[in-house]
Amino acid sequence: MKQLIMCYLGEMALKGLNKSTFEAQLAKSIRRRIKNLGQFKVYKAQSTFYIEPEDEFSDVDGAFEKVKKIFGIAAVSKAVVTEKNFDKIAEIAPIYLEDTLHDARTFKVAAKRSDKSFPMGSLEISKEIGAAILRKFPHLKVDVHNPQVTVMVEIRDFGAYIHEAKQPGAGGMPVSSSGKGALMLSGGIDSPVAAYMMAKRGMSIMSVHFASPPYTSERARQKVITLCEKVVDYTGDMNLFIVPFTTVQEYIRDNGVPELFTILMRRSMMRITENLANKYGAGAIITGESLGQVASQTLSAITATNASVNMPIFRPVIGMDKTEITDIARKIDTFETSILPYEDCCTIFTPPHPKTKPSLEEVVEAEKSMGLEELFRLEESAAVEAEKLRINVQ
Repeated sequence: MKQLIMCYLGEMALKGLNKSTFEAQLAKSIRRRIKNLGQFKVYKAQSTFYIEPEDEFSDVDGAFEKVKKIFGIAAVSKAVVTEKNFDKIAEIAPIYLEDTLHDARTFKVAAKRSDKSFPMGSLEISKEIGAAILRKFPHLKVDVHNPQVTVMVEIRDFGAYIHEAKQPGAGGMPVSSSGKGALMLSGGIDSPVAAYMMAKRGMSIMSVHFASPPYTSERARQKVITLCEKVVDYTGDMNLFIVPFTTVQEYIRDNGVPELFTILMRRSMMRITENLANKYGAGAIITGESLGQVASQTLSAITATNASVNMPIFRPVIGMDKTEITDIARKIDTFETSILPYEDCCTIFTPPHPKTKPSLEEVVEAEKSMGLEELFRLEESAAVEAEKLRINVQ
């Protein structure tokens, strides 16, 4: 039997004249993600992408797990394809799904006939294939409302496709179809979730992490690399930039207003991230900030932070609470890594009583009092010295 993977499109199928651009990007993403799993032919027909192994050594099961995490795909199924002949379909269906049907108690058949030249209607196909299955598995009962197994039969242009119920895909839009964003990756729970959510809307991601040795450890650095290795299952390959931030941070600590330290540090991080974003082709900054979660994420603090750069800042988790963010972190398998107790630079030099409602004017004055020329010089140097790592999908 010839097995393949069917990937069904969601909102992308509703695109207009530029739909082909999105489809080309999705095909590129699929080929890139499964390239290490064997030889596959990837093609599209009737708002569905087909992934067909070209030899017996290609890992169909592995490819199936990979494509479930590719944005732009609404649902997926592993199917067997046969000729559009009823007797052949009735023969193949019980054999292909034998293991599943053997252990089930109830089932139903759902047929879809997009090729209207096929002589039987959908209801007739469902009824007759159901009868064929019952002859082979007489212990089964038909349950059209809540079956344990749903047998799908699709009569399409290229053949008849038999499979179980579709499994959910990642949804969203193909990565790289909506530009590129620079993620400020702290190592906490929120920023990997922010990367996932913006990638789901079609953004490709580069990540920027700020390290302050000796205050932050090598374990904290490795933690961030591990987070990227998990996130790339959804975002695709990304560059990670590790910025040496110690000198800048110490300068702000020694010359800034203590209660404004966190805001001044965030503004500095924003400028460095914007520098790297401009250099590497990103058009926006992405953060994991959630309104009111900490002192630097109040409305006043966010306003002051925004004013430090000219680039748009996307905050996809801004209206979510910690429980909602944590649920997504568990789903994408970053939560356990994010909660490892290694210090990041955002938690050092934190004042005991940070100001939660700073005005933009006082923040700007505090920066001026530090000596902007020297601060900007240190920031530029940190951007230049950033270590660039390539994190690839495994």
